[in-house]
Amino acid sequence: MAGMLYLVPTPIGNLGDISDRARKTLEEADFIAAEDTRVSLKLLNHLGIKKSLISYFEHNKAFKGNIILERILAGETCALVSDAGSPAISDPGEDLVKLCHENGVTVCAIPGPCAVITALSISGQATGRFCFEGFLSTAKKSRKAHLEDLKDERRTMIFYEAPHKLVATLEDMAEAFGEDRPISLCRELTKLHEEVVRTTLGEAIAKYTENPPKGEFVLVLAGAPEKEETVPTEADAATRVRQLMEEGLSRKDAVKQTAKELNLPKNVVYDAALNMEE
Repeated sequence: MAGMLYLVPTPIGNLGDISDRARKTLEEADFIAAEDTRVSLKLLNHLGIKKSLISYFEHNKAFKGNIILERILAGETCALVSDAGSPAISDPGEDLVKLCHENGVTVCAIPGPCAVITALSISGQATGRFCFEGFLSTAKKSRKAHLEDLKDERRTMIFYEAPHKLVATLEDMAEAFGEDRPISLCRELTKLHEEVVRTTLGEAIAKYTENPPKGEFVLVLAGAPEKEETVPTEADAATRVRQLMEEGLSRKDAVKQTAKELNLPKNVVYDAALNMEE
């Protein structure tokens, strides 16, 4: 009989955030797959749990994923943990979950700490609709292309960023979205020095250029504002007809093209052009 894969969220800063269910799952699992066994061992020692650990991270996931799968298919239960927060979210655990589904293994997620939701909830930005973009590329060209794709995104956007890359990322964001775009910078979440700075991209650049940032950041960026739809007037139509006629079009063709461009009835455009001439 096949075992199961449990996704066990771990504290993102405050060890008190581990739940009873998460603790019990770690205690009862046959083995634990960890992003960094040294980090996970500290947590297990804090919880008083002794358990077999296997490393599973970005650079060994293809090899170790198959080993973990084989053990689960043989009947063992595996608890997957990341260094902090919920596994499989911007994390190599995503691939292990997919592998398990492809092989008929049941995957169960334990609710718990997640930096994305924690930051969004205290950001002061709109929470009704949002998208998670994870870590941006370290390559400037790829990072700019990613941000350019989001230029017209109206949902609140959430990013992870390391302190040493923060200012460069903010500068690229300001170039893509404008310095006035609102942003909340959430730092050291659930820890003693938790901080939320709600400001604009331009002001954030100035702040962190002068005061080098410390700690891991979650950036919660406001979406693009709604574009105001402008309704063309008869004066707009008449002006456009005149421009086209000056460029050599007949009145009939100018009216036809203007009606198409401005999405107005041809008779309205025609009357507007005649009224201007009169």
